[in-house]
Amino acid sequence: MKKKLILLTMVTLAGFSLIGCNAKPSDFDGDEKQTAYEKLQEVTLNEVAHSIFYAPQYVAIEEGYFEEEGIRLNLVTGFGADKVLTALISGEADIGFMGAESTIYAYQEGAADPVVNFAQLTSRAGNFVVAREADPDFTWEDLIGKEVLGGRKGGMPEMVFEYVLKEKGIDPQKDLKINQSIDFGSTAAAFSGGQGDYTIEFEPSATILEKEGNGYVVASVGTESGYVPYTSYSAKKSYLEANTELIQRFTNALQKGMDYVQTHTPQEIASVIAPQFAETDEDTIVTIVERYYEQETWKSNLIFEQDSFDLLQDILESAGELEERVPYEEIITTEYAKKSVTS
Repeated sequence: MKKKLILLTMVTLAGFSLIGCNAKPSDFDGDEKQTAYEKLQEVTLNEVAHSIFYAPQYVAIEEGYFEEEGIRLNLVTGFGADKVLTALISGEADIGFMGAESTIYAYQEGAADPVVNFAQLTSRAGNFVVAREADPDFTWEDLIGKEVLGGRKGGMPEMVFEYVLKEKGIDPQKDLKINQSIDFGSTAAAFSGGQGDYTIEFEPSATILEKEGNGYVVASVGTESGYVPYTSYSAKKSYLEANTELIQRFTNALQKGMDYVQTHTPQEIASVIAPQFAETDEDTIVTIVERYYEQETWKSNLIFEQDSFDLLQDILESAGELEERVPYEEIITTEYAKKSVTS
């Protein structure tokens, strides 16, 4: 009996030790599984929105990559970059996922403990120009003299859209009417109801409008804007310094998600992330993933390059939202992302 007890203890301890060696709680059964899960280190991640735009993150969740890295992820949707930033600063969240412009604003306000970006997920804007009729010959000049349902002033979607217009030689204030009075989540419904000649939509709204016959995607803002660091992961400088090893493991898990997206088809990606979007049919998920896949939305790595950061500040300056340019090294670190590529 004593020998059996010793053997059982050895097997159980061996099972726990696997948690840090590419094992995950789902590899165990019953009570053993629950105990293994409880041994993982909890990390609260506050995301700006829950969107297929962030597919590599959900691949990492569904494939168990965070668990493989010894992390029990508590995912919270903040519904806005301002709310994500507040959660970070208050300590309610450990890591934030939002547009890096918010960290620029926080730095300019003189934050004693600046929020630092350590991994970049998306490299394109995720919104699209939707017209009332299919138009394979669409040009951006077609927007001149028209009403476009846009985003709120100072928001990243609107700033990138206006930046593209200016790059095309179109004055956002004089050459067309951008309606910014409608809530971000209500523009598709307003467009379906007859407002505007065009609307700027994220997914799944763009695809839903097409499926309902109420609109047609005619251009990608992301393709025209260039490689914009649209969303990134960040944490307070003090948290990064106190949790270096944890942040590395978190970044490693994300990189595995990025690797999966780079080596699998949109259909395979859609199948993996479908549980995260139970309210959306899989055909729609496939369509959306294909659209983001084709415009190279997701980087092959998580390294937040300086040229991308410079472009982001160009866009903020163009929109009149940047008081003074922020030094790259003050709120960007590539230490973890570079290591994750070779880990």
